[in-house]
Amino acid sequence: MEATASERLAALAASYWEERLRDYPTFATALGHREHDDRLSDITPEGRSDILTRRTRTRAAARAIPAKDLEGQDRITRSALITEVESEIDDLACDLEDWTVDPLAGPQVSLLNIESYQPVRTPEEGRAMIRRWRAMAAFVDDHAANLKRGLGEGKVAVRAGVDKVIDELKDLMRKRPGDWPLLRPLAALPTDWSQRQRREFREALSAAVRDYVYPAFVRYQKVLESQVRPRARPQEKAGILHVPGGREAYLRLIRVYTALDLSPEELHGTGLREVARINQEMETLGRKVFGIRNRGKILRRLRTDPSLYFATRDEVAETAERALLRAKVAIPRVFGRLPKADCDVVRMGAHEEKHSTIAYYRTPAADGSRPGSFYVNTSAPDTRPRYEAEALAYHEAIPGHHLQIAISQELTGIPEFRRHGGVTAFVEGWGLYSERLADEMGLYSSDLDRVGMVSYDAWRACRLVVDTGMHAMRWSRQRAIDFMRENTALAENNIGNEVDRYIAWPAQALAYKTGQLEILRLRRFAEKRLGARFDLRRFHDAVLENGAVSLQALRDAVRAYASA
Repeated sequence: MEATASERLAALAASYWEERLRDYPTFATALGHREHDDRLSDITPEGRSDILTRRTRTRAAARAIPAKDLEGQDRITRSALITEVESEIDDLACDLEDWTVDPLAGPQVSLLNIESYQPVRTPEEGRAMIRRWRAMAAFVDDHAANLKRGLGEGKVAVRAGVDKVIDELKDLMRKRPGDWPLLRPLAALPTDWSQRQRREFREALSAAVRDYVYPAFVRYQKVLESQVRPRARPQEKAGILHVPGGREAYLRLIRVYTALDLSPEELHGTGLREVARINQEMETLGRKVFGIRNRGKILRRLRTDPSLYFATRDEVAETAERALLRAKVAIPRVFGRLPKADCDVVRMGAHEEKHSTIAYYRTPAADGSRPGSFYVNTSAPDTRPRYEAEALAYHEAIPGHHLQIAISQELTGIPEFRRHGGVTAFVEGWGLYSERLADEMGLYSSDLDRVGMVSYDAWRACRLVVDTGMHAMRWSRQRAIDFMRENTALAENNIGNEVDRYIAWPAQALAYKTGQLEILRLRRFAEKRLGARFDLRRFHDAVLENGAVSLQALRDAVRAYASA
């Protein structure tokens, strides 16, 4: 008997998911799929071409399944599969590997982070870790080879990012390999291992770092210093449009992160309108908190008053923990569906904190072995504003990323790829929406903390302006920094790191406001349509119950909920 459209789709979705786990083995490990623990992704041109070929085949197969032959969740799955695969195709076609030098997520950071989500419980897992650690040398060499090939095609990173990565590598090389995060597993070996197993693992892992990883990073640093930095783009040419093929690549990347066909000009205009609106809100709130209406004076006070900044690393972490605890208590009031997975505050490691953003979120392991993690940057505490800390926690953890992502992971009756992937505009849009939702929930401690909420909203609106400004309108790095300094209360060190992030990740910053504005529009639609019957808990459940779908699919889901 011939398979039905639903059966064909289920088989295709399952096959695609298995391919993703094989193609991105550290992603698999982070989710708790341990069968690929000994490998890293193939980032060579041949490896990327192979993935592109297979994803193109998957897209064709998904399109060949008629939507009219599917119902309910199957229709959503077909749409989600096509959207996700097309995003991968667009991303691969941009060849970012050939020129990107990334201070936030390059190999000098990402490889050293693996030990934090790859626990060693058995001798076989230990042997897999040794093989993966040894594979890091080839991975770093492949990354350097990509950059050298890009140079031959006139593709090169911006000098500021290259300098930061060289700085990170120098900091790393000042430490003995024995002090690197990659050897932390030696401090927590399973108690049931024999003395011989312990000795062999300790010797082999230490040798992998000493003989493979360390020399590879030395080679990488030399390539950056001798070949990449001398030809790096100046800050006046910060955008991807200065890279051959960059204009087309930027349009592709807008689709990757928003799943919409939006023009840079349209996004830039939206950002300017949002910045103007939020600036008025900041002036009103500044008068209430400080007795100051002039925005420039408000921002100056926020940046220069030492009492508004943390004094110690512990204060940074403890404030995040208190905010997260308040949110955990409050969420049943505005959500029907709650995740089983917990969320913890984790201090960012020394190897990444210097040039990293202020925080990020890491998903729970799908098998329940690890909670969600809200990583907070506690370095240079006297540069970290107290008034931003609560908005940050509500975005990254609860009711933001942790709530949305953990709920998605725990959904049943949908394919695995929908539980663990999705459109960035949905994920980051939800995180930004959550910052304002936290105010409705009464989570902010004071009006000063609401100043942080408003500044953060301005920050994401500025992203629309400066990302399109640099990548499509020839803005310099300094012009982007100046715009953010004039229109947000972000600390100076954070602004520089953020702008360098937008340079290294073109278009990713566009997802936040795009998604938030759509969720707010849909909420207004549901409130108007349902009137007195509107229930905020049911609305949130309708938004989250299908995973991180495209904004078009979200519109369909909310309209169906409001019409029921």
